Amino acid sequence: MYRIFFCLTCLLLLHTAVGAQEKKYSFSRSKMGSPFNIIIVSNDPAKAETLSNRCYALVDSFTLIFSDYDPESELSRINRSSGKGEQPVSPGLLEILLRSQTAYRNSRQSFDISIGPLSLLWRRSRKEKIFPDSMAITRTRKLIGFSQVHIDSSRHTINLPVTGMRLDLGGIAKGYIAQKVIAFLEQEGIHKALADAGGDMAMSGAMQNSPGWVVGVNIPENTDKLLPRYLLLQSMAVATSGDAYQYIEHNGKKYSHIIDPQTGYGIQSQRNVTVIAGNGTDADWLATACSILPITEAKQVARRAGAELLITEIRHGKIVYFTTKGFGRYWRKA
Repeated sequence: MYRIFFCLTCLLLLHTAVGAQEKKYSFSRSKMGSPFNIIIVSNDPAKAETLSNRCYALVDSFTLIFSDYDPESELSRINRSSGKGEQPVSPGLLEILLRSQTAYRNSRQSFDISIGPLSLLWRRSRKEKIFPDSMAITRTRKLIGFSQVHIDSSRHTINLPVTGMRLDLGGIAKGYIAQKVIAFLEQEGIHKALADAGGDMAMSGAMQNSPGWVVGVNIPENTDKLLPRYLLLQSMAVATSGDAYQYIEHNGKKYSHIIDPQTGYGIQSQRNVTVIAGNGTDADWLATACSILPITEAKQVARRAGAELLITEIRHGKIVYFTTKGFGRYWRKA
């Protein structure tokens, strides 16, 4: 599902660089509809600049595969071929499709990239500020169901069997790409870096003498204010999902851009979901799935995926916290 993520504020703890005089070099460009920020820790500014350019070229290469906004992307070609039998897919697309298939199974079917037709319907509704009628949602839901999609990993093919089916990688692609950027930098000898794809973050080590990267988390329903605690992380990934930016209101109710594939409607809970995982791909899809699932089930899904979860909700005007048992290891008072 396409999501506009909360802007997680990332800061380094303030420490004086010693030894090799390493410094952090920050870069930002607009990619995939939001800022894509990269921080490289190095003692060579020219190298950092060169590597940042190569990182953004890598991001562009993945966007040409995964975007459902670009009519020339590989994903768009696959979507146009629904109902036309098996279609070849590149190794890059195949990898994320298989990761999405695993996520579908592990999320109790709450994360479903076949939700593309509903994404398109609600995207149009938000743009035109016209709430979709129930008949349109019922018709569109008939095109949803990742269990119908056939992926042949040995032949590198996919089959969307029903005309009108569409895949939407918006709930997994940014975290996947952020992790690929970190992996590329590791290969180039950079072992201290952070990639922030519009709120989906992947990171390696932090600066010398620093205990980690400091990540702030937004208050639910708020784009500017942070919770009175922060995350301290190294060599992990984190993603936060919520509806501060993308939603539509109808009859006094707010419907998020995060769509429940079982109902066809945007979720209505005033909830932020933050997931800490071992890689950006898992953090991304888990943030979507755990936004949809009931809190108890969300915690179970996160733990089975080896991730930690924070859910914050506004109830009767107050913020209520729900966490998995191990989340506190990373949670610090401001």
